[in-house]
Amino acid sequence: MDSIDELRDALRDFAERRDWGQFHTPKNLAMAVAGEAGELVAEFQWLTPAEAAAVGDAPGVRSELADVLLYLVRLADVLGVDLLAAAREKMAVNEKRFPPGRDG
Repeated sequence: MDSIDELRDALRDFAERRDWGQFHTPKNLAMAVAGEAGELVAEFQWLTPAEAAAVGDAPGVRSELADVLLYLVRLADVLGVDLLAAAREKMAVNEKRFPPGRDG
């Protein structure tokens, strides 16, 4: 898959073929995103900054990053949110909130 749309469609198909729509409510998917983000954090727990920077694309980190992405894309689909448009909008907001050269 080379795009968010292709990933979204593949996830939708995957869920539909398993009749998981009943479980893929916004609440459940948001909780799954949070849970997987917690598992990603656990991959870095107790590492020094140098050790964390050296993790690179360790299999556990890759797997947890993928889980976060998959659930996030599925949540956006269920909510009807264009994830890339939302990200562009948020970046525009952040550009105004945090102009270059601003202290802090």
